[in-house]
Amino acid sequence: MQYPDFSRLRTKLTVKDHTVSNEKFELKHWPEYDMLVTHPQPSEETLASYYESEDYISHTDSKASVTDKLYQSVKTVMLKKKLKLLSTYHPEKGTLLDIGSGTGDFLNSAQDDGWIVSGYEPHEKAKSLAVKKGVSIDDNLKTLPKNNFDVITMWHVLEHIPNLFEHIELVKALLKDSGTLIIAVPNYKSQDAKHYQKFWAAYDVPRHLWHFSATGISKLFSDFGFIKKHQHPMIFDAYYVSLLSEKYKQSLLGFLMAIFNGFWSNLKAVSTKEYSSLIYVFQKSK
Repeated sequence: MQYPDFSRLRTKLTVKDHTVSNEKFELKHWPEYDMLVTHPQPSEETLASYYESEDYISHTDSKASVTDKLYQSVKTVMLKKKLKLLSTYHPEKGTLLDIGSGTGDFLNSAQDDGWIVSGYEPHEKAKSLAVKKGVSIDDNLKTLPKNNFDVITMWHVLEHIPNLFEHIELVKALLKDSGTLIIAVPNYKSQDAKHYQKFWAAYDVPRHLWHFSATGISKLFSDFGFIKKHQHPMIFDAYYVSLLSEKYKQSLLGFLMAIFNGFWSNLKAVSTKEYSSLIYVFQKSK
């Protein structure tokens, strides 16, 4: 498998970085996997600088603003849903690796629930917060033992990974035969994405390098030897993403419009299944 020449792909949209730099980036359509690709992609040396913002809430435990408080409240609810999802596929518990652990809340909850947990988080500030919560955070995925984990989770992480193919190969190597891989990513074919277009907060360029569709991500992981077992909606994401999108638009009726557009996106998705974000459950084939 080879990456295409992204500079030759068709540009679907031009989007601004609303969080850090105000730079503009193109979203190129990659037809083989029906995904959009951020172009140009920052070098590994400069990528970290695009995360240096207090507004990047997944790296903090901030409750300073209304948006922060909403995020933290939803995170608490989602932790319970994530644990329930784990129990559905692995009721006997086991070894769990969470890639992109952020401030460690999911790992902490899973550990309390009886899982043997490990995590990986490259952001130093987020990592230090996670360690204070009593969870193990590793510095290098490549040094972890192969064929070792019953479950690997990536909650809104895959879209951030620079070397996509290489990373999927590594995840596959770390997972036990018939192990479970759980991935949550935004869905650029959702109603809220279509409505907000260049203001859709889940594009989050250039931190988000890849923008997946349900059909595309299924084909991508199938090509790497994974079997898609299930797909689950993330209902809250439509509201949170709409709220940020309204902020980027500088809307006067931002909160009310976000509630309406989040509701409308979820309602449309009842029939289309194109929710704002989706959780995919894959099984590693032997």
